[in-house]
Amino acid sequence: MSQSVKVDVLIIGAGIIGASCAYRLSERGMSVAVLEAQTSPAMGSTGYSAAGVRVQFTEEVNIRISWESIQEYQHFQDLYGEDAGYRPIGYLFLVPPERWAVHMEGVRLQEHIGAPVRVLTVEDAQSLVQFDPAGIAGTTHGLADGVVDPHSVTFTYLRLAKERGATIYLETPLMKADRVGNCWRVETSKGIFEADYLVNAAGAWAGEVARRAGLEVPILPVRRIVYATTAIAWQHIYPLTIDLTSGFYLRSEGNRILFGRSNPDEPPGFTEGLDWDWFESTISVGMERFPWLAGVGLDQQACWWGYYEVTPDHNPILGRMPGEENWVNVAGFSGHGVQQAPVVGRLIAEEIMSGEAQSINIDPLRISRFSSNHIQREHNIV
Repeated sequence: MSQSVKVDVLIIGAGIIGASCAYRLSERGMSVAVLEAQTSPAMGSTGYSAAGVRVQFTEEVNIRISWESIQEYQHFQDLYGEDAGYRPIGYLFLVPPERWAVHMEGVRLQEHIGAPVRVLTVEDAQSLVQFDPAGIAGTTHGLADGVVDPHSVTFTYLRLAKERGATIYLETPLMKADRVGNCWRVETSKGIFEADYLVNAAGAWAGEVARRAGLEVPILPVRRIVYATTAIAWQHIYPLTIDLTSGFYLRSEGNRILFGRSNPDEPPGFTEGLDWDWFESTISVGMERFPWLAGVGLDQQACWWGYYEVTPDHNPILGRMPGEENWVNVAGFSGHGVQQAPVVGRLIAEEIMSGEAQSINIDPLRISRFSSNHIQREHNIV
């Protein structure tokens, strides 16, 4: 059914980032519509996330956004009457000697900001997860790090947005966007939408959404795979443990263990399906560090795949698009959108309502960094 809708802000994407933006903008009195291409919200990167939240980054802007977001997750029930699924199972980084100095600079920043993190010896860390200590200089443990339920968070934000007048349109992909007069005009299969502001929160599809408006936003989809074990016989909660030597990670999920490893050689694109050749490479380096994994079975039916939305420096692109009036990017999180969503929504609302984000300086994350070479690379990307 064709229609014509006019709102203050049109958000493209009903994942956790778009949902957070919708809530924070509608909370401030803006009329908001959200266009989602899928049949339900949270069906992209959000729904297939490994769901981790952590403060252990090396760039100050990422630490601040993540720590404030975790604090919202900690109080989610009191704030919104819903369970965010927050469980502080911790993050444990196993750090090789060549990365120790940079990693400790990150720890000092985390401590300065007030985020709870501790440095553990290789021996002390064995109580959290047993691992082969060869080639590991030390470890760091984030006490407030852990996991959340991305679906619960997304649907809560959307409910709050709808209660404040926002409308969500499912199966409504953006086909074309043009600047007409003083507003954005978006064509969809369900009609025309017009808005003063357009927020590109399309995740792995954000680059394509921009191209449909004649813009270039350097965000590409890259497949990521999460493998799952069968039920384990012993009771132990494993923190989300990352071996920085190989990139292998694991964590507890109920009585299973989830694990994975990014494939640096896989080209960007919407590649589909589980990669069992990559499983062999992943489990081999995993068992080198965690020999006990050899005694655990794999549940192929419980494994899944999804997409990271990747930028050239693995940091998100936030804020207004230079030269394109009232186009706002909020995508490219490269695997840490779920952990930063609560505060990012607030920052984008500030960006639109006040002219720029105010509570945290997002200048290092603006798209202009790619043309000015003011790029600060985040080292702790998994």
